Amino acid sequence: MSAQQEKKTGNIKSDRTRTNILKDGEYKTIHFLCRHMPNWVKPDMLTALGVIGAAIVFIGLQLALADKRFLLLSIFGLAVHWFGDSLDGRIAYYRNTPRKWYGWALDINADWLATIIIGLGFYFYFPFYRWIAFIFVVAYGGSMIVALLRYKIADTYSIDSNSMGPTELRIILATVLLIEIFVPYALITFGAVGSILLIVMNTKDAMGVLKSGDLRDEQDRMRADFQATSV
Repeated sequence: MSAQQEKKTGNIKSDRTRTNILKDGEYKTIHFLCRHMPNWVKPDMLTALGVIGAAIVFIGLQLALADKRFLLLSIFGLAVHWFGDSLDGRIAYYRNTPRKWYGWALDINADWLATIIIGLGFYFYFPFYRWIAFIFVVAYGGSMIVALLRYKIADTYSIDSNSMGPTELRIILATVLLIEIFVPYALITFGAVGSILLIVMNTKDAMGVLKSGDLRDEQDRMRADFQATSV
């Protein structure tokens, strides 16, 4: 890699549109971490670290079947997952070495793999309520699909649903994991309520994407008619 490529620009903004509550504080935190990240740490390494964090969440949940104090390990795993998932693309922009399409494709695949791993952890943690974990993972996967559709149709890439984003979800989940150590069925309640909220938000966002698609079709028809009459 050339010296010019290694030059830090200090800019960590990408083409994502963020609307989550913690976006300002998260931006400052990520900028601080990027500024102090050793040069040998590469974006792909951080992506892999995010998946490892998901695996730590899984391990903690399985160990918690014998001792709920191991849920603290899952909370640590969520922090590791946030660190890797949030910094992999941003460090590339900070160093002025972004690989937009490769990074985007890798990020989507890594997010989906991490979702599956964490979802399986909850699936096996709920011996009698596994359907709740299944519905939650399906609903969360649906939010990823809606984000991709929005990017394709409206050319706006957003991983947030209004004021709620992945970071807020991790914090809420970490809080519920902590409560679960002392209060039985806290995770089951969160999974059930969270699934309903995700389905409602996905439906609302999907309707918005459909309206954008209809508007774009109308614009394409008007453009085609104009081109036909101007020939």
